[in-house]
Amino acid sequence: MKTDVLGLGLDELTGQQRAEVVAAHPRPDFKNRILRAFYDGMAHRPETTYGTMNDDVLAHFDPSFRRTDFVDVIKNSPWSE
Repeated sequence: MKTDVLGLGLDELTGQQRAEVVAAHPRPDFKNRILRAFYDGMAHRPETTYGTMNDDVLAHFDPSFRRTDFVDVIKNSPWSE
């Protein structure tokens, strides 16, 4: 999920490597489709989506801490789609 969904480390792949990956695994409307898949997988159980221990602890001790928005990370990843 690090590179394929979030785009983290994408700069470590050459343009040729990226082209090969996309040729083998096309990404049509990927960002919107993966977000919808995440939503569809948890919409029926919203109570299970409440935070994680790591961001809860940071928020408790540091009032200036701002949680990373998972949707923003995906939408703003360096992948074109």
